[in-house]
Amino acid sequence: MTGVPGLTAAGVASATENVDADAAVTVAQVMLESPLPQLDRLFDYRVPPSMLAEAVPGVRVKVPLRSAGRIARGYIVSVSENSSYSGNLSDIEEVISRVPVLTPEVWALARRVADRSGGGASDVVRLAVPPRQVRIERAWLAATEPDAPVSEAAAGASPAISGYGTGVVEQAIAEGRRIALPAIPTVAEVAPGVWVGRWAVTLAEAAAVTLAAGRTAILAVPDYRDQEQLVAALAARIPAEKITALDARQSNPDRYRNFLACLHSEARVIVGNRSAVYAPSARLGLIAIWDDADPLHIEPLTPGASTRDVALIRQEQSGAALLLLSHSRDTWLQRLVELGYITEIRQSPTVLPHVVPTAQQGDQDAPAQSARIPSSAFSIVRTALESGPVLVQVARPGYAPVLACACCRAAAKCPACEGPLKLAHANATPACGWCGAISAAWRCRSCEGQRLRLVSLGTGRTAEELGRAFPGIRIIVSDGERNLLTVSAAPALIVSTRGAEPVAAGGYRAILLLDGERMLARESLTVAEDCLRWWSNAIALAAPRAPAVIVGVGGVLARTLVTWQHDLFAHEELQGRRTLRFPPAVRVASVKGRADIVDATLAALLDSATAGESATIDVLGPVEAEDGLVRAIVRFDYALGNEVARSLRSSVVKNATGRTRTQTSSITGTKTTYRPPPTLRVRFDDTEFLE
Repeated sequence: MTGVPGLTAAGVASATENVDADAAVTVAQVMLESPLPQLDRLFDYRVPPSMLAEAVPGVRVKVPLRSAGRIARGYIVSVSENSSYSGNLSDIEEVISRVPVLTPEVWALARRVADRSGGGASDVVRLAVPPRQVRIERAWLAATEPDAPVSEAAAGASPAISGYGTGVVEQAIAEGRRIALPAIPTVAEVAPGVWVGRWAVTLAEAAAVTLAAGRTAILAVPDYRDQEQLVAALAARIPAEKITALDARQSNPDRYRNFLACLHSEARVIVGNRSAVYAPSARLGLIAIWDDADPLHIEPLTPGASTRDVALIRQEQSGAALLLLSHSRDTWLQRLVELGYITEIRQSPTVLPHVVPTAQQGDQDAPAQSARIPSSAFSIVRTALESGPVLVQVARPGYAPVLACACCRAAAKCPACEGPLKLAHANATPACGWCGAISAAWRCRSCEGQRLRLVSLGTGRTAEELGRAFPGIRIIVSDGERNLLTVSAAPALIVSTRGAEPVAAGGYRAILLLDGERMLARESLTVAEDCLRWWSNAIALAAPRAPAVIVGVGGVLARTLVTWQHDLFAHEELQGRRTLRFPPAVRVASVKGRADIVDATLAALLDSATAGESATIDVLGPVEAEDGLVRAIVRFDYALGNEVARSLRSSVVKNATGRTRTQTSSITGTKTTYRPPPTLRVRFDDTEFLE
């Protein structure tokens, strides 16, 4: 075992009994369930003879931690007949469960993901293995039968993947290649009255091809809305007993039951959100990700790895095929395509949506609000409503999420906390969006004005205006508070925020994209990519050749939507990133903590850099952050990723173990020594610092 600063093996695996050095000893290497960085390693424990049958790799165990009698939980990673530790080993306290829930493949994946992200393997395993449910586990053990021989391709007609040429994608999957597919921008009916995005059909077809070959497919989507569409598409092609869902919306018992089902060697289709990419599979044939650039694919908890990064690592380890499907390509994927690491397969034949851009927003003759809907767009909406529903996408939910002074145009702030004021509905009193305080007697601090104006119009205000402009037409709102998955083919105006658009039966007869300038006004490195993705996903919900009008956006973004050549935009954007050394041209890591600790961490990193390559590592900052801390950004080439991760992880461990303080009781005067919480935080591939 390699040493960790501030912690010795004897300090953890303390002796509980003397073992004859000449006797045969079975040793288990155990990963402890702990967020402490100094415990991110394997520890050796002796397996008592009474536990030899149950103490196998992958099972949950309890082990003693230090000599104080504390007990820790963990997983057996491997079992051997020798140990690199020269002292006496502690015995495993208990085998909690005889089910090997941590498979060797998932453990190797967790270790690689943690090392790349500068985090701990325990944090990754926590995402991969759900909490144990005793009742579910006992029922599963009672019903488990020996696995039947795994069959290859099922009898009958072979499934196919349409829209990309005959046999092209099927061959790529069979060869275990990494491919990028541009999704077909339309909707499809998978069962009578059941409509989904065409992308869901493509993933279902790919899963059916994989399943027919006797192999498992893992399909990862951003959220439950996408999962509902994908499950509906799968149900039309694959038996229900072959589909297994793993997602955060399930109850703990349901999720654990489905997780245990994945331990069987029988081929199946596993569907879920970002954690599904860690699902165990004995015969993995395909990993597919829908909309891989969606921020929901990034794990918010430590170590913060994205679904795409995890899938790339697992594909390399398993040899399974990797399929990345999306309407709009981001610069991260474009870089991998240009490097030849991922192969692009284009549509055949090509399907292009009908996009109508207009930068004309000021039209005083428009029956609707002139500042938002020009007369040409108004006419398109009126005509489309004669035959079916129309989608109107806006930037923000609520009624009026942003207010300002009517006199000086200064932003209206809450007197109590300086948060933004908003209106919940037309007759509401202005209230703070942060603390909820009512501001009935608001007064502008700049000009003493008391009148407010609406700066940003949300779904509620937009629905109100459209109701006046189109009397007699049903208005439906879909946002974070009112979630709709589908709407009928009857004429209606559906006002939705980005990402909450329901699927219309037969597709929308027209789509109106508003607030484009406001969406682009956000300070972010990826704002243009994000907007293209939001707009493209909405446009793809239109009926064939139905017009999609985008208001107030021109230039290269409008041209990209009209020509539907997102790869060209991603290429040009990537070229600019390379010039500026911004992600994804380079990798980044944010280092946050006390000024002296951050300085020491950066100094250790630069000192440890390989001679001749230190020029490829540069530091931005440190700059002041909240709570008296500072933050620095480290930029480095991909070739130095492992070296940078090791150095920063070592600094995190040192910070967590090398600081003690003394506290004196004000009552008894007794002095006690304690270790304060660590202040150093490191996160890789995080671009939030540029927002």
